[in-house]
Amino acid sequence: MKTHLAALLTLLSALGVQAANSSHPNVVLVYADDLGYGDLSCYGSRLIKTPNIDRLAERGLLFTQGYATHATCTPSRYSLLTGEYAWRRNLGILPGDAPLTIPVSKPTLATLFKNAGYRTGIVGKWHLGLGEPKKGIDWNGKIAPGPNEIGFDESFIIPATVDRVPCVYVENGRVRGLDQADPIQVSYTDPLPGSKYPIGHQQPESKTLQDSDPQHSDTVIKGLGRIGYMAGGEKALWNDADIGDVLVDRAKSFITESGKQPFFLFFSTHDPHDPHVPHERFRGKSEAGLRGDSIVQFDANVGELMKFLEERGMMENTVFIVSSDNGPIFADGYEDDDLKFVDKHPASGGLRGGKYSLMEGGTRVPLIVSWPNRIQPGKSDAVVSQVDLFSSFSSILSTPLPSGAAPDSTDKSRVLLGLSKDEPHEIVLGDALGNLALRQGDWKYFAKGQDTRMRKGSGSINLGESLFNLREDPSESRNRLESHLDLAAKMKERLVQLVQGR
Repeated sequence: MKTHLAALLTLLSALGVQAANSSHPNVVLVYADDLGYGDLSCYGSRLIKTPNIDRLAERGLLFTQGYATHATCTPSRYSLLTGEYAWRRNLGILPGDAPLTIPVSKPTLATLFKNAGYRTGIVGKWHLGLGEPKKGIDWNGKIAPGPNEIGFDESFIIPATVDRVPCVYVENGRVRGLDQADPIQVSYTDPLPGSKYPIGHQQPESKTLQDSDPQHSDTVIKGLGRIGYMAGGEKALWNDADIGDVLVDRAKSFITESGKQPFFLFFSTHDPHDPHVPHERFRGKSEAGLRGDSIVQFDANVGELMKFLEERGMMENTVFIVSSDNGPIFADGYEDDDLKFVDKHPASGGLRGGKYSLMEGGTRVPLIVSWPNRIQPGKSDAVVSQVDLFSSFSSILSTPLPSGAAPDSTDKSRVLLGLSKDEPHEIVLGDALGNLALRQGDWKYFAKGQDTRMRKGSGSINLGESLFNLREDPSESRNRLESHLDLAAKMKERLVQLVQGR
């Protein structure tokens, strides 16, 4: 009998059926910032080598049709954490002093994991607002509500983006390393009297690392122009070249502190967002300039986390996911060597457009899912949206969705685990201008769209109403609207229904 039982367990394991000791795997969700579909060597990049992520892909599932919900950062992050499309809240890119955009009463992905008995943490970029509406943020005291109030046990965050003030880390609701004798002030409207930091558009010579456009030339911090004005907090400032190392070290601490409790870590990196200031040891390690070097740094940071888990025997029962908040962009406010590589390095992987764009290059992003205990290695062409992670993990963990949670999330757990090659699915995609597209099967429809180019100063092309067959034409070069008017009308009607919540 014992022999038969052992044989059965071996067979079930081979088939990917969950064993009792893997019912609550650790989960590491790595979320890059502005990483394109073609930026990783496992997705075809020739000038940028990413051996650590390649190894992750070799032992897991590489998705060819994985999507962020929006072509910009804040909306994608909102959708990922709430299971709700951000356009339902008219949510765009937030300023650096915005209040928390996720209501504390709203269930989040972190809430789901906590309900399942997990320790939860976020390390890295936040950009979902902090504090209460109309009250402003006290950067010198307790900053709440924030990640800790919506399900995260531990938080170590970049408040907004690396190109925005304040350029400090916030750890569990307080600025790390703050000298109370040098209080922080932040304004996104007017310069702050008495600030020791130069104003970039008045003192361009103060931008010693890279020049920047007028939007990114308010306060100059550590030789780089930033959006917004800041005073004080000098001892708490981050060093741009060290951010990757600091985030990795904090992530390792979170894992160690979790002990034997299963954990969910949202590792939200700053790379490869502008400004590109990789650590010296990564400079020149790609053939695609500073942006490429920042992606090499990102890959090395992912490798550090993988190694840390492997050394502790934890990798086999860890779901390790790598993806991005939107597609790529070159020279987004800063003058480095980006533009030399627009044609040499197809960051969107042959797809049209990039960040801010409704075209595929704006929202189709790398998506790699590894779980050695469960997932057989391979490649999947299934359509998956990040908004689906909420319901999918509810299924994987056998933990019911909280009441009213994740209204736009679909259970794609079988697809994510490689147990189903594809399932019928429809997803809505958004751009930076509030335009929406509907993906149904092989078809993608939008009433109007902006093809935002990655070349600086080239503007955008208004495509108008469009219909594309992505299986035949993934680069969206042939508008099939006129030859498929009935299909376009049906998809338009369905998009309206979805927007109206039907």
